Amino acid sequence: MAKSREVEKPNKAFGWAARDSSGVLSPFSFSRRATGEKDVRFKVIYCGVCHSDLHAVKNDWGTSTYPLIPGHEIVGEVTEVGSKVQKFKVGDKVGVGGMVGACHSCDNCANNLENYCSKMILTYGVKYYDGTITYGGYSDTMVSDEHFVIHIPDNLPLDASAPLLCAGITVYSPLRFYGLDKPGMHVGVVGLGGLGHVAVKFAKAMGVKVTVISTSPNKKKEALEHLGANSFLVSKDQDQMQAAEGTLDGIIDTVSAQHPLLPLIGLLKTQGKLVVVGAPEKPLELPVLPLLMGRKLLGGSCAGGMKETQEMIDFAAKHNIIADIEIIPIHYVNTAMERLVKTDVRYRFVIDIGNTLKSSS
Repeated sequence: MAKSREVEKPNKAFGWAARDSSGVLSPFSFSRRATGEKDVRFKVIYCGVCHSDLHAVKNDWGTSTYPLIPGHEIVGEVTEVGSKVQKFKVGDKVGVGGMVGACHSCDNCANNLENYCSKMILTYGVKYYDGTITYGGYSDTMVSDEHFVIHIPDNLPLDASAPLLCAGITVYSPLRFYGLDKPGMHVGVVGLGGLGHVAVKFAKAMGVKVTVISTSPNKKKEALEHLGANSFLVSKDQDQMQAAEGTLDGIIDTVSAQHPLLPLIGLLKTQGKLVVVGAPEKPLELPVLPLLMGRKLLGGSCAGGMKETQEMIDFAAKHNIIADIEIIPIHYVNTAMERLVKTDVRYRFVIDIGNTLKSSS
């Protein structure tokens, strides 16, 4: 019994947290729960900086709870496993993405769609089963139920695979679900940022012809020569857009800013699919008639379930798909957030937690 009580003690942890909606992050000491029988504890080595982290620290969605430790692109090395953990062992390379809990009893959970469970628990900023608030990966250690832990294959570098746990699955899932993964298909990717650049990589690995659609003409060389896209469209150029009308089987729209949907719908073939994965703060205008006249579909997608996320990581390992990253120390994170507002990153910030968090304390 004495041993059991000892195991239940929480563990001290350290990270960087926002204290209010100014969004400024600073050092913060807290406790992680003790490693439960089905839990995996791991040392955080890297954590990606997602655009949603920026929204969360500034309370842009009105749901933030402070102090808030962001980060849901978390990778590291297992240091302890619970007695009933079956899939992981000490020393394994692992990751945690956007969620750490679900009900496990609804239809969505039964169909490996925990990301759509109404009781899904986010990795940070919400109440966990025990009533505590979840803290994210801008911290030195992480504890999660093994169901929500992803195995990172040895041939994937931890730093550049971290963003795949959010950005990667966010684009991989709709490519699969909407059937835009068939060799020879022609798919458009709108926006060449954190989501868009990995969407190009996954689609190309699936054997799909890819056209990048962007407002920035200066991204053409990057899209074609570095990322391997087949073609490039400047969305503000009416001549280019008109010439490409009716050529795409589907489009993955990664843009979170206000933008018109009508020109994108025009690019689709009959029965083409426009899939939105970006989340603009204000509603977009939807022209219905062009959908009717071409029997076209407008759909959405949000991340993916745990089975599909592991499938995505394994696919990335097989095809050597990683994110293009800029590694930063933890004390640079506030500057990184300012740059993120200006989209001044190519294409994802990743915090070097393992080498810089301790020195900041």
